[in-house]
Amino acid sequence: MKKDILSLLDLEQEDFEHLFKRAIKLKERYEQGIFDSLLTGKTLGLIFDKKSTRTRISFETAMIQLGGHPIYMSTQDTQISRNEPAKDTARVLSRYIDCLAMRTFDHELVEEFAQSSSIPVINALTDSFHPCQILSDLMTIIEHKGGYERVKIAWVGDGNNVANSWVNAASVLGLDLKLACPDNHAVRQDIIASAGADTMDNIVFTNDPREAVKNADVVYTDVWASMGEEEQLEGRLAAFKGFQVNENLLAGAKSDVLVLHCLPAHRGEEISEQVLEAKGAAFWDQAENKRHMHKAILESLILG
Repeated sequence: MKKDILSLLDLEQEDFEHLFKRAIKLKERYEQGIFDSLLTGKTLGLIFDKKSTRTRISFETAMIQLGGHPIYMSTQDTQISRNEPAKDTARVLSRYIDCLAMRTFDHELVEEFAQSSSIPVINALTDSFHPCQILSDLMTIIEHKGGYERVKIAWVGDGNNVANSWVNAASVLGLDLKLACPDNHAVRQDIIASAGADTMDNIVFTNDPREAVKNADVVYTDVWASMGEEEQLEGRLAAFKGFQVNENLLAGAKSDVLVLHCLPAHRGEEISEQVLEAKGAAFWDQAENKRHMHKAILESLILG
């Protein structure tokens, strides 16, 4: 039976644990010069409507290093651009490729592809969720903090797709998560309800970034205007005043706080130049880990 990853609510705790262990093992083997050609003869389709650096290249290199072959497509390169129904495209692609990763705006489009496909479908980002990002971020936390249990995680910024996926992860894994978002830019109530986060003591929502980062082990931020919202940035700058992750804000966190950002970063907006360029910063480990986590995801979904 095929399995999709459209949001982190599609995974059980044992799925998370398997992916963490496998991604870390694959990274170790790669660093030892060992290449596992487990997906020889397999093909990954990539349908991307949104621009991408890390997600696209990490999926492509992950597939290549496992012996498989990626095929990159934008919707403009397919008959979807000429109004072919998504379900028809999905049925055809299921006859050609072994797995499909989609990066698009409307989450319902990814759901429609998954419903009509006989192959695994991966959400590589929608306006609602970014599940693979959080899987690799948790891998980074495990590497730097020795695990995620009893680790206090603070989100500071927009209640966007990445924040939504943190809520989902916290609901499955019982993460100690505090999210600080400005009024009118908080995580949507339907996202909170679908994750059951409104009934959980381990997930706290606030509009005070200092409250969120107090004694935090991990502080995470993202851009204040996501892709497709750039025209709103000028109006958002006032709403997000005081939400920049800088040395002043981090003074309330643990002395060994791990700061994360899914990138690209808008230096001087949601994060200061000093924090981004701090000695020993983990942002680049975080970006690298996407490749190794994507290997574990592709192996798991394609080989079952």
